[in-house]
Amino acid sequence: MPSERIDDLADIPLLPTIEELFDLIPDMVFFVKDQKARYVAVNRTLVRRCSLSSKSELLGKTTLQVFPAPMAEGYHEQDNQVLQYGAEIRDLLELHLYIKGNPGWCITTKLPLRSRNGDILGLVGISKDIPVPETQDRGFRELAEAVEYIQTHYGSRLKIQSLARKCGLSVYQFERRMKRVFRLTAGQFIIKTRIQMACELLRSTSTSIVDIALKCGFSDQSAFTRQFKVTSGMTPSQYREGLKG
Repeated sequence: MPSERIDDLADIPLLPTIEELFDLIPDMVFFVKDQKARYVAVNRTLVRRCSLSSKSELLGKTTLQVFPAPMAEGYHEQDNQVLQYGAEIRDLLELHLYIKGNPGWCITTKLPLRSRNGDILGLVGISKDIPVPETQDRGFRELAEAVEYIQTHYGSRLKIQSLARKCGLSVYQFERRMKRVFRLTAGQFIIKTRIQMACELLRSTSTSIVDIALKCGFSDQSAFTRQFKVTSGMTPSQYREGLKG
């Protein structure tokens, strides 16, 4: 669908069928937006995540009208990159904070929809939930030592080669198993662990942001803020302030 050339979003003949198909996938958000970043198709999962009762409550709206700021601004900025410049966002690790405040990790992809002459008419996107692996699974057990090391040494410099050796695997084998078990690359798993710990510190302590950055393995506050915003759509300060509201 992303590579299909169309004259107008309404001319996608299979769109209702595709939307219906994604309605059957509870752990995946699906959406299509027009040139002004307004929803023109969504699945039921997105409706539920937004604590709404029907798709009609989303259609015709942008993320700025649906999600609370500043999270909405981060999503809208992504949309603009796709719609204005044709950027392709693929396999982006994101921390979503849904309307009820429930956090959820997912992998997001957004691609431009183009007309037959190449003009950008809209975008299509999915966000796939990252599952919690079964700890008794053989694949998990093979990775257990490296995973435990990441979770206890997230503030240190972590090298993929060293982590792979802890499991008796080559880097290639290690990355393949991480992708199969966690649906993440090793690098994404490290980022997820660090951001998750940072969120906990932002929620439960008054520790300064620069100290949290260093404690969670970032080189400085700037690097931490940049990664936190890419991952969550807001800065650490905005996240902390939002918890008070």
